[in-house]
Amino acid sequence: MLGSLIPYVAPTVLVLIVLAAAIRILPEYERGVVFFLGRFQGVKGPGLIIVIPGIQQLTRVDLRVIALDVPEQDVISRDNVTVKVNAVLYFRVVDPERAIIRVENFAGATSQLAQTTLRSVLGKHDLDEMLTERDRLNDDIQEILDTQTEEWGIKVANVEIKHVDLDDSMIRAIARQAEAERERRAKVIHAEGELQASEKLVEAARVMGQESGSMQLRYMQTLSDMSTSNSSTIVFPLPLDMMSHFMGGNTPAKGASGSPDTDKA
Repeated sequence: MLGSLIPYVAPTVLVLIVLAAAIRILPEYERGVVFFLGRFQGVKGPGLIIVIPGIQQLTRVDLRVIALDVPEQDVISRDNVTVKVNAVLYFRVVDPERAIIRVENFAGATSQLAQTTLRSVLGKHDLDEMLTERDRLNDDIQEILDTQTEEWGIKVANVEIKHVDLDDSMIRAIARQAEAERERRAKVIHAEGELQASEKLVEAARVMGQESGSMQLRYMQTLSDMSTSNSSTIVFPLPLDMMSHFMGGNTPAKGASGSPDTDKA
């Protein structure tokens, strides 16, 4: 009986091998680009698909977002400063057919394009713009990359500049510039304070000039404040017009006779 089954063993094993090679299971985040005798046949998946070995070829494409590290690039800014810049690029495949057919290696091609675009865009800006306006530069780079990779069926989701490295001499120059800027702001704030104080003093002098008794009250207040100090000597200026108010009763009136000898005469 075993002898009668032997002729069927080899074909059964061959069929099982062919089925094992033909059955493919693609997860939800993958698609399969199928070629029939070298010609594009279609995009299949996810799930269970059948590929005829030797006649059909299957190329898997991952549809998830890929984080691509852009290597460090030497960039010469518009103000002739050499810096080292690296970035990270986030992209995903939106059209598996074009990603496989129109470019040999879409990940490598996107990386090379990101490097050249990074140098080109940053070279048009000053060093201060690289350090302070990264969001705008990220948007510019992302827009350029997204436009050029659309032909490959790739969508560039985001670009982030990670580091802008400077040499030691440039770091010291920036530190001196920041210190000078802080000193300038301090002087401006001090001058504005002096201006506001002088305006208030002029306004106070105008009010005191309109009210004759306000100056006397101010002097009395100053005298009260000075009396609380621990100094043994106090110099307090007293204007003559204020003294006239206290000595007005003892001053001879205008038109009075000068001396007794004149009356006798």
